[in-house]
Amino acid sequence: MNIIQQVLEVITKEYFNNLNSLVVNQENISDLILKTDKMMKNVGAMLIKDSLEEIDKCVRKSKERKSNWYVERRAEVKTLSTILGDVTYERTYYRNKHTGEYAYLSDEKMGIKVHERMDDSLRAELVEKAGNLSYAKTINDFNNIGIHSRTTVMKAIREVEAIGNDAAPVKYNNRKVGTLYVEADEDHIAMQHGNGKMAYIVYVHEGIEKVSKGRNRLINVRYFTGVKMKSEDLWIDVANYIEKAYDTDAIKKVYLSGDGAAWIKEGLNWIPKSMFVLDRFHLAKYVKRATAHIPDMHDRMWSCIDKNKKEDAKKLFEEIGKSTEKESKRKSVAEVRTYVIGNWEAIQRQYLEDYIGCSAEGHVSHVLSDRLSSRPMGWSIEGADQMASLRVFKFNGGKIYEYITNKRKAEEKRARIDKLDSRIIKRSMKNAYETLDNITIINFGKRSAATNFLKSVRGL
Repeated sequence: MNIIQQVLEVITKEYFNNLNSLVVNQENISDLILKTDKMMKNVGAMLIKDSLEEIDKCVRKSKERKSNWYVERRAEVKTLSTILGDVTYERTYYRNKHTGEYAYLSDEKMGIKVHERMDDSLRAELVEKAGNLSYAKTINDFNNIGIHSRTTVMKAIREVEAIGNDAAPVKYNNRKVGTLYVEADEDHIAMQHGNGKMAYIVYVHEGIEKVSKGRNRLINVRYFTGVKMKSEDLWIDVANYIEKAYDTDAIKKVYLSGDGAAWIKEGLNWIPKSMFVLDRFHLAKYVKRATAHIPDMHDRMWSCIDKNKKEDAKKLFEEIGKSTEKESKRKSVAEVRTYVIGNWEAIQRQYLEDYIGCSAEGHVSHVLSDRLSSRPMGWSIEGADQMASLRVFKFNGGKIYEYITNKRKAEEKRARIDKLDSRIIKRSMKNAYETLDNITIINFGKRSAATNFLKSVRGL
């Protein structure tokens, strides 16, 4: 336990060296901060190394271990990449006397798998950054570790797997609202082998509130996504969330907005009290498509829509068709007519007093496209699905580190990893803590936060 003394020596030496550079070399405060940050990470790595080797020593000396496990090899070296940097330490390899099984007992008790090269905190940070940056840029941010491959980042995301739409905690339970808004759209993602794939996005909210001048935000928004899943499975996730978060008896209506795609209208089958509204952004694109070659028809078409004159709109489409020379363009006008007239009631719901519009296009860009389709890249189906779920999880307030550690705990519980009782380590550590008495800082007459902490560690 002389590691504390070593750390104090390192900190003292580095502190005065950095202070001297600040004065002599006329460095600024930012230089001092960067050097201090590097020093603290080095010190942290020293502490982690010592902790791992101390735990290994306690296990090796315990009577319980000796009765069940042989020492196969001592002082085996392993390097674990962490957020503090690479930690290289020694551990012991054992063989079970009864089953012949081999294991690194101290590693297992510390949650380190046999072939694992990075800890969960580093894995979480890699995944966190990769949600916003390319794999190459992500790994470049970690120049203090020995892993410098884009494949490492991709593997870290693969190990996390696609995160379920229900993984992030739900803020409310049985919340009472009269009206809910559900909006849906899709992002078109380029695949590695040429074929495109749709990433669905659905989000539920309670309306809009003003944040500042010219800036609004959605109230209690919750996102859902899927690349590999069927649309009905996605809508089941949405329906389950509404059932959990809201008092469904209090809900009077649910506005479901989108471009009219079949997968979006599928939501009507799963969300009670829902009615479809054709989103104005896509409607405007269709109107422009039908009238761009005859400009004066544009305002006339919108007049028919705004005044709910369906029959006049039909006649206007006939007039546009007759005035269109190209066969291909006439076909396009006919397609727009089918789209507009077929969704007429859904279009008119835009004018209901409590309908607030649809911002799906912007949310697709912000939540999915910024990472999945705005750059010239090709995704695998697994990669796209995992990245989409990762971004939605983060937008829903999910914490990657918590998710990874909870996932690991669940896996370990299923595997029943319990080769050595934790009480063995606690008893062995008791003697080790006694050496803290020899450290000067603990025995100073003047009490401080540091002395109080260290005294509590040794049980005083």
